Amino acid sequence: MAATTTSREPPWKAGLRGARANLLPGLILQLTALIVVLAYYHHAPSRMAFEQLTAFRAHAGFSFGMVTTGIFGGLLPFLYLRFIAAGICPYAWRQGLLLTAFWSYKGLEVELWYRLLAHVVGTGHDAVTIVIKSLLDQAVYCPILAIPLTVVVYQLIAPEIRLRAVVADFRTPGWYVRRVLPTLLANVGVWTTAVAIIYALPTPLQLPLQNLVLVFFTLLLAHLNARK
Repeated sequence: MAATTTSREPPWKAGLRGARANLLPGLILQLTALIVVLAYYHHAPSRMAFEQLTAFRAHAGFSFGMVTTGIFGGLLPFLYLRFIAAGICPYAWRQGLLLTAFWSYKGLEVELWYRLLAHVVGTGHDAVTIVIKSLLDQAVYCPILAIPLTVVVYQLIAPEIRLRAVVADFRTPGWYVRRVLPTLLANVGVWTTAVAIIYALPTPLQLPLQNLVLVFFTLLLAHLNARK
């Protein structure tokens, strides 16, 4: 879902422009996530459905996160762009399959991250626990692993891009500032508040809610990039 900037404007300015563009759609996505959390805690039928989902997750194991994240982060956005918004779809079927495979891996990665936080920080839903998890998510996991890896993969998958060009770009001084920083800043409009809402749920339900936000966010970035 990471978008790279090809303009000559300063990376921080590109990132802030992306954050402003994401602000209103991000608020809508955050409101949707908040409604899901409130339904879990205050709506008995919804809570029962979530408990059934939790039981299914326990039975499926890591495969649940890999399959669902691959579908929500890769396959569904690709199919939407391919058949409904074909004018802005930059990917052929090969790229679509690669994106689905990448997001399947990300499902495993995010699942391990959520479990690690639950083990190290705890499984409570108090304000302190949520703040600590959110800070570790946005200040450690995203800038060190999540965003850089996603940027590289999307560069490799982009049409007419060769591995040699990506390697040369990576080895050019300032790669992190040019490629990763704009995406980090642009993601602030969606994920800073969204992760806090996600961590308000029990650990088994955090990945499903993350995927719900993810599918809309990937489509949002596709439309924003097409508009640019």
